[in-house]
Amino acid sequence: MTLPCLVLAAAAAAGAADQTPGEGQAPVHAPLSVFVENPRYFVFRGKPTVLVTSGEHYGAVLNLDFDYRVYLDVLKRCGLNLTRTFSGTYREVPGSFRIRANTLAPAPGRFACPWARRGEKFDLDDFDEAYFERLKDFLAEAGRRGIVVEYVNFCPLYEEELWAASPMNGRNNVNGLGRCPRDEVFTLKHPELLKRQLAFVRKAVAELNGFDNLYFEICNEPYFGGVTLDWQRRVADTIVDAEKDLPFKHLVAQNIANGNAKVVEPHPAVSVFNFHYASPPEAVPLNEALRKPIAFDETGFKGTEDRVYRRQAWEFLLAGGGVFSNLDYSFTVDREDGSAKVEDPTPGGGGRRLREQVGLLRSLVEGMGLEELSPDNRAIKAVEPASLRGDVSVIASRRRGEFLLYAASGPKLALTLDLPPGNYQVQWIDPRDGRTILSRGLDATDGGRPVRLESPDFAEDLVVRIRAGREK
Repeated sequence: MTLPCLVLAAAAAAGAADQTPGEGQAPVHAPLSVFVENPRYFVFRGKPTVLVTSGEHYGAVLNLDFDYRVYLDVLKRCGLNLTRTFSGTYREVPGSFRIRANTLAPAPGRFACPWARRGEKFDLDDFDEAYFERLKDFLAEAGRRGIVVEYVNFCPLYEEELWAASPMNGRNNVNGLGRCPRDEVFTLKHPELLKRQLAFVRKAVAELNGFDNLYFEICNEPYFGGVTLDWQRRVADTIVDAEKDLPFKHLVAQNIANGNAKVVEPHPAVSVFNFHYASPPEAVPLNEALRKPIAFDETGFKGTEDRVYRRQAWEFLLAGGGVFSNLDYSFTVDREDGSAKVEDPTPGGGGRRLREQVGLLRSLVEGMGLEELSPDNRAIKAVEPASLRGDVSVIASRRRGEFLLYAASGPKLALTLDLPPGNYQVQWIDPRDGRTILSRGLDATDGGRPVRLESPDFAEDLVVRIRAGREK
């Protein structure tokens, strides 16, 4: 591990005591919540936080061959605090989306589904208690490592071969339900199928209510496969109703769009608004008026190079986003430590270095204090060369006199910045490994006039941390 990852690992270990309540014990903390003082972010176990991960392809629970304890250990070591897992109402098959060793495509006989099996078919009126025991153990193990789980209830059937593999397909269940086109599965057109879907939601909510490290997503990418808005609202209503008499009330996330869109008439139960492939991060300023966390909930189809995902992560969080979640295809069955080589035709990347890089990002952002952190590109008065102006992002805590800048390209630039009068320490950091390239003092006491900073040479991208006060 590099030094940044070692530092992050030590921090994680310091808070790694088992926070999961035992049988008959009261929960230690309230569940993950929106940070009231600055609702871009969250509070988890009493501390404001952003949620950041480079995690496996959502099959940790439903794939019985996946050792999730090894996987969760890796996330914790690199300072990552989020994982996203699919419920098992949906699965993929080998070759789906050209992903090699896809954890979401379990081997024959190794699929863990919420619904009970009856021979070769599923019973949508009965649940597999072994599945829920595995799910709860996953939540407990994640909680012991300080990792939040986004539990995804449903996913659209993108292709006919995925519909053919679905437990909700009438050919695959003993109930004779789901004899309809795949683009009608997540609508209100089939009341008996809907009844079973909502019964599953109630079961999952009840089973998981005691966990603090959890939030629910209604449906992955509902803008594909005919998923209707009224169906999504029904699921959200069911989550709320199922929890109304239970001790915990968990956050609900809704997946809005690929890229960006302005949220209109949000469901009152939704507290997290998810976007996929949200680069550039236009979804954040478009939805700032919601005063809720905006999430970059999935990326990972832009090739195998770390740089593209590192840039997406930095730009989104410095725009004021609260979540960054990358697909890391180096996690596979038998390589749960994230050591698998990512090769074509798999569409994305991953690996230890990228995990360390996004872990470093989380550490630097949270280290500024989230109470009043906000994007602040107004601090930039000029960039030289001017062509790089759009490649520089800034987030600031002005009361604390701290600024964090990210420059997506170089190899050299000069910044003219509007800083409050005072003395500062400036640290130029390589986001690839956390190495400090240069550290120097800065005198900005001359009447508050803009100051000019010239960067050292840098290879790919650059982080600039500016903190008020003289070096001790």
